[in-house]
This record gives sequence, C-alpha cells and structure tokens, in this order.
Amino acid sequence: MPHYFSLGKIPPKRHTQFRKEDGSLFSEQLFSTEGFSSNYSLLYHCHPPTRILRTEEPVNISPVAATTTILKHRCYKCFNTQAEADYIKSRNVILFNNDVHLSTAAPTQSFDDNVFFKNADADEVLFIHEGNGVLKTQYGEIPFGYGDYVVVPRGTIYQIKFEQANNRLFIIESFSPIAFPKRYLSKYGQLLEHSPICERDIRTPKNLTTIDEKGEFLIKIKKKGLLYNFWYGNHPFDVIGWDGCEYPYAVSIHDFEPITGRVHQPPPVHQTFDANNFVICSFVPRLYDYHPNSIPAPYNHSNIDSDEVLYYVDGDFMSRKHVERGMITLHPSGIPHGPHPGTVEKSIGAKETKELAVMVDTFHPLQFTNFALGIEDENYIYSWL
Repeated sequence: MPHYFSLGKIPPKRHTQFRKEDGSLFSEQLFSTEGFSSNYSLLYHCHPPTRILRTEEPVNISPVAATTTILKHRCYKCFNTQAEADYIKSRNVILFNNDVHLSTAAPTQSFDDNVFFKNADADEVLFIHEGNGVLKTQYGEIPFGYGDYVVVPRGTIYQIKFEQANNRLFIIESFSPIAFPKRYLSKYGQLLEHSPICERDIRTPKNLTTIDEKGEFLIKIKKKGLLYNFWYGNHPFDVIGWDGCEYPYAVSIHDFEPITGRVHQPPPVHQTFDANNFVICSFVPRLYDYHPNSIPAPYNHSNIDSDEVLYYVDGDFMSRKHVERGMITLHPSGIPHGPHPGTVEKSIGAKETKELAVMVDTFHPLQFTNFALGIEDENYIYSWL
C-alpha cells in the first residue's frame, strides 16, 4: 500500500519525545517491511509492545502435499466443507507452493475479546464470499462484507468480529508483498487513469480506539508453518496514533472497473493485485466484445509457465458448465484448457456476462493437500468430452 495515511495522535517529528498527560512517554514502534528499506508505519503505544508473560510450544500447521502427481485438471467443491467455530482452525489450505497458499474458511464465531492472530510470514488477502463484520487491528477498524478484498500486511495483529454465523472466505497468503500492478501506477505511486481501481475505492482503517488495559492477552502467531501462543501483559490495541504507508485496507470486487474491447481480452486486463511469482485477478460483470464477428468465450490456451486457479463466486460463466458457488478449478501448466463443448457457439451474440470470480495465476506449480482431495470432483478432467 504505497499511500501515506495517519490516524489518531502523533508527535510532530518522528523518533522524538511524545508524552502522556502524566508526563510518561508513549512507546514508539516501527512496523516495516524488507528491513528498513521499504514501506513502514510508526505506531505509538501506551505501553511497550514487548511485555511477553509466557509462551507455549508451537503446533505445526504446515500444508502437506497429498501427492507429487500434479499434471491434471482439478475441481474442488469448497462449499462442501464443514463449518468450524474457530477462525484459525477453519482455514484449510487447498493449494500451495513456496510463493502462495490458497485456503478456504467457514468460521461461525468471532474472536474472543482477548485472543488475536498475527501472520508473521505472509501478507493475507481475505476475500469475503459470504458474511460481514469488522476487522479490528492496531490501526483501527475496517468493516467488510460480500465481495471485499481485505488486505492484511504480514505482522499485523488482528481480530475478526463477524455479524452472523454463516461466513465463507477465500484466503490468499502471499510470501511477498501484495501490491497493485506496476503498469497501473505512476512513478510516484499514484494509480493512473487507465487503472481499473483508484484511490477512492480503497477503504483505510477508521475508528481508532485506544484500549489501555493490563491483563493476559493471547496472540496466536504463525511463523514458518508453526502456530505459537504468546501471552502479553497489555492489550495490543493500545495505540494512540500512527502514520505511514504500511497498514491494512479493503477494496471491493464490485468497484473493479472491467476493461473490454472489440475482441476477447486476455486475463491480464482483469489483474487486481501483484505479488512475486503470482497475480490476483477479478472477473466481474461486464459487456462482451463488440466486433461483429467476435467470440466472447475465451479461446483454448496452454498455460506453459503458469498454473491457473479460479474461485467461482457468483453468476453464470459462458465458458464452463455446471459451475457452483465456492468451486475452485485448477488448470496446471503444461496442458491446454478452454471452454466446455457447446459454449463457444452459445456465447456468440451474447451482450454481457454477470460472472463474478477471483483468479490466481502462479508461475510455479501448485501442490494440493489431502483436504483438497476430500472435496475434489474426480471427473472434472473429462468435462471437455
């Protein structure tokens, strides 16, 4: 997130004395990426954010590959998974490699008031398929709902408060920073006129509430595939103010402005976010191609260098039959794929599509877990017959 933002009270100069009404100092914390060589924010706490009371031995939650046999078109019906009360336990990795983990989650309960989560390895993009609520962080609150991408930088301590029990999330964990595509940014970091989103679409934190409490506060920290329990002596949301360019934010898929043309446009026009060795794209309702002889359905294509993952959200898809909400398809690099039989002719003359989906294209092969095998449609590879 390249744009400067500030919330709450901060001193006029960084790294200088900033005192409370009783004369004691607020505690300054630098929150940075890539050491001291990239984006950062400065947070001002009522107490030092280092008061650890106790810890426990970690639990291994690393995904494990089900098999090394990966060259096969696959389909996973993620709405067949059982709901789980706990948000962290409800996260199930479907596909993964060294650059990204793709998970689904169906949590039914909010965080307890004294329990928090921090992913110390990866930026997270929480796509909200069903449900709404509030992401609570040291930076303030971000309300979310259907269709939101909630981007949480690595190391952010957060809670989620859901408004109901029925929630469905598609979670993308990136082991490199999540950013907007460079071709849509000026050399100074502003989103350009041809970008499908602009700064007005970005929802920054608000309602910064300083919680100055002592007690025992559990932060569950994910690091190198292990989940650690750390108890701290002060509430982590004791921030009086902050400023900088590294913080959580939200963008709605419904605010993505589609790029169309006279003939079928390639997938990069749908790109929303960029990361190292993968991209995130948004397929949204849009007008079809307007050349008099255009074929709206996508042409057959070979992913020689990338795996293509589609998470189906809502609507009808002109290129594919029997699409279900919450379904994930994997088209691996090395073998071609394309529209299902009959869909090419059917698409000719159509004026628009109402489809809604999130696509993740990776440039290194993905592996899948045993959990994924349990929700797989094994006949999907034959669906082009």
